[in-house]
Amino acid sequence: MREIHCEQIKAAVKDCVLKANLELPGDIVIALQEAAEKEESPRARSLMKIMLDNAEMAIQQQMAVCQDTGLVAVTICMGQDVHIVGGDISEAVNAGIRDGYREGWFRQSVVSDPLERINSGDNTPAVIHYEVSAGDHFSITVFPKGAGSENMGQLTMLKPSQGLEGVREFVVKVVKEAGGNACPPLVVGVGIGGNMEMAAYMAKKALLRPVDRRHPKNELAALEIELLGLVNQLGLGPQGLGGESTALAVNIETYPTHIACLPVAVSLSCHATRRSSCEL
Repeated sequence: MREIHCEQIKAAVKDCVLKANLELPGDIVIALQEAAEKEESPRARSLMKIMLDNAEMAIQQQMAVCQDTGLVAVTICMGQDVHIVGGDISEAVNAGIRDGYREGWFRQSVVSDPLERINSGDNTPAVIHYEVSAGDHFSITVFPKGAGSENMGQLTMLKPSQGLEGVREFVVKVVKEAGGNACPPLVVGVGIGGNMEMAAYMAKKALLRPVDRRHPKNELAALEIELLGLVNQLGLGPQGLGGESTALAVNIETYPTHIACLPVAVSLSCHATRRSSCEL
């Protein structure tokens, strides 16, 4: 049995919070650079250069890459042979977020109750997902996501007879309706299958996969490429002001479902798709 102390978790989450909000992941930076090089629209190229300059300045000046530092989603993947000691794991995660947001002077955007709308004052609590499997591994992924892109996500319960064509139409519809509100170029996460909550979870989880990594199943990898082409044909472009670079990638995750169901969820992430992971 491997022991991990809550103080280790707290410190790791704090470090991930700071890194996620200050540094765009390398795969996102490269994707923006490549999209700018291919883009035919001078305006779109100029906008993506501003995005890249902004990312560089955020690191140099140690300021948040985006003013909306989001509601933090944390995914903990742990082995069943890990024993957490020294406190409560959820409290440790939230303490790490609290410390990270205070140290980084990041905007605190969480309200304690969705109806009373009173700010919690420290950007907690986080949304925490736990994935438990065999072994003694322990990893943390921090994903701060702003409301601009989060508000543009959608979920639908298709009829199985609508099949692949129904999935295609829904994904393109969601991106088209989002327009410039989600701050493109986007990363588009798609969850197919399971039930309502599983589809939504998979769509969000798909956003954690690097944009240069296709799905391991060939047919789903091909669908990701096809959907990216369809989305970019919309011509929304960076910030919705026109161009070929509406999305940097479409990532798909699937799960078994009921014979009478075809749930599909789409989660959009802005050009500043921020995430940071570590292992303990």
